[in-house]
Amino acid sequence: MASRPALWLGLLLLLSLGGSSAPASLLRRLREHIQRFQESSGLSLTLGPGAGALPKQGWLGQPLDPFNTSDRRSFLQRYWVNDQHWASQHGPVFLHLGGESRLGSGSVMRGHPAALAPAWGALVIGLEHRFYGLSIPAGGLDVAQLGFLSSRHALADVASARLALARLFNVSTSSPWICFGGSYAGSLAAWARLKFPHLIFASVASSAPVRAVLDFSEYNEVVSRSLTSTAVGGSPECLAAASAAFAEVERRLRAGPAARAALRAELGACSSLGRTEDQAELLGALQALVGGVVQYDAQAGVPLSVRRLCGLLLEGRSNGSSSAPYLGLRRAVQVVLHSLGQRCLSFSRAETVAQLKVTAPHVSSVGERQWLFQTCTEFGFYVTCEDPRCPFSQLPALPSQLELCEQVFGLSASSIAQAVAQTNSYYGGQTPGATQVLFTNGDTDPWHVLSVTQASGPSESALLIPGASHCMDMAPKRPSDSPSLRLGRQSIFQQLQTWLGPAKGSQESRVSSGD
Repeated sequence: MASRPALWLGLLLLLSLGGSSAPASLLRRLREHIQRFQESSGLSLTLGPGAGALPKQGWLGQPLDPFNTSDRRSFLQRYWVNDQHWASQHGPVFLHLGGESRLGSGSVMRGHPAALAPAWGALVIGLEHRFYGLSIPAGGLDVAQLGFLSSRHALADVASARLALARLFNVSTSSPWICFGGSYAGSLAAWARLKFPHLIFASVASSAPVRAVLDFSEYNEVVSRSLTSTAVGGSPECLAAASAAFAEVERRLRAGPAARAALRAELGACSSLGRTEDQAELLGALQALVGGVVQYDAQAGVPLSVRRLCGLLLEGRSNGSSSAPYLGLRRAVQVVLHSLGQRCLSFSRAETVAQLKVTAPHVSSVGERQWLFQTCTEFGFYVTCEDPRCPFSQLPALPSQLELCEQVFGLSASSIAQAVAQTNSYYGGQTPGATQVLFTNGDTDPWHVLSVTQASGPSESALLIPGASHCMDMAPKRPSDSPSLRLGRQSIFQQLQTWLGPAKGSQESRVSSGD
């Protein structure tokens, strides 16, 4: 599945977080692409002497079922350690939580929280999420085994790891542990403080969609608004052009076999467009592409920014050609495929279902089956465009996305709706009531509407960064970072000062805050 561009962009939507279809998987792969790019690049803060030292990798034995003490089965959970700035056993521990993909060594070496560690002499640990990356229990990924995959299981792992790692590294009982995470992992960071305040001293939750939702129509509302934002290179004309491009794709899909064959060739599609369900998947993949551009706007490793996408969509408009926006969308597809080294755009519904049914884990996989299971049993997050005001295609519709849960796992639409309601009841949705949690979001990011963007009191803070995209505050700093992003990182630093006290030195403080 790693070679399929449609799957790649779709999973990014969800943070990808949306993992219900070929377009959803496409977004997840975009996110993986960005993570790998940033880890392999030199875009990192100078962490001082020894910065080139490799982080340590370790493994913890964790119970497969932490809620049943009579079940003795276990699995190995991977973690990473960066101790180059750890000043003493009484210093703080920054625990970077993994989410719905592998967690690499960059989690403890670049960006937040690693860049903040020198100022407080902190130990930095990254904990990979169960069932993702190399932390997959033996026994495969059948439905019975996936019953041990949920946010509640993941939080139990956090609590167990917190205690085990404190013993392993002889961390003082007085040392404060602060959780960091982005996207779904950001939600886990907030929930870890909510559920285990005696173990987790505070949390920084970046782009955390703490409210589960079945029909995530708000996603495309933010995408539309961001495409009109001049601050990121958008304009009302850009949004109109995007809408016109999708309308032209739909017109060609309805125009008959010859027009569909030409469309397939022009968009670089891998397979034919004869089946209605595949036509819907194609439209979903194109929406995922546009959504991914907005969600990860201006981040290192992203094939297209909002500014460049708008430039493509509006190119040639001066000659009055009605097909200019469609031609721009075609070029955008070509840019993405070329950037990923992909031969063609894949969107076959049958292939998606077949691949999602595979229960054998693959090291190279970004976890499509696992994340789909979590959306079906906890979160929903199905991105739709069925509102008449939505500028893109109304396909694929929500029923088509819910059907995937039944096709792959045998779960009904009613059970998914019930699971979403239970998640919000258990965690509190957008009013979790946790103390000492800082929620950070960018207003360009479509996921910010499911997070906490307004402080509910002095102990539950919120930071909304103008013009910032998904988890952008956690990324390594770059010279091109906007003033608002720099200010946002300074605000995070200041919040840590409130929790932990003054940093060790003014020079280190400036480095860690991103000045």
